[in-house]
Amino acid sequence: MWRMQAEALNFVGHASDRGMTGNLSGNAGLRLVFPAGEKQVRRALSTAAGAFAGMGLSDDAKGLAEIVLAEVLNNVVEHAYAAQRPGLIEIDAWLEGAYLWMKIQDDGVPMPDGVVPKRRDQDVTGAVETLPEGGFGWSIIHELSHDLTYERDGLRNTVTFSLDLEELEATP
Repeated sequence: MWRMQAEALNFVGHASDRGMTGNLSGNAGLRLVFPAGEKQVRRALSTAAGAFAGMGLSDDAKGLAEIVLAEVLNNVVEHAYAAQRPGLIEIDAWLEGAYLWMKIQDDGVPMPDGVVPKRRDQDVTGAVETLPEGGFGWSIIHELSHDLTYERDGLRNTVTFSLDLEELEATP
């Protein structure tokens, strides 16, 4: 059974080049490398929550940061690695002023058209049984994040974004 480890990790190369390990360095930031999978994403989110608390994020900001990170990670598992054997996911998170920055990398298939999916407003006015089951993820990511970018470099996907911590504090 694989466990996330809190240890120093000197990382060079692509996700597929590395073993399954992680680095949690408290106030300095977060560095995780883990296998793509639903259970592993849940463990990564738990580890990230601890790191966000260690960085001094409030409970509200920490919760919203977890939501955005969960949406990105679930998309990697469900889409980037859907048609191939799962590989690894890398997360880097760090504070820069009043912003929490996150970079998520994988070696899965590229995003359609090579861009971040646009925000789609969903009609949620109908009866519960007619509501869509999914399709809210990228809308949530767009709504809560800033500086959202996607880059495909060779076989590597990189999604980077920031979260304005003061703005997250004010979110009702």
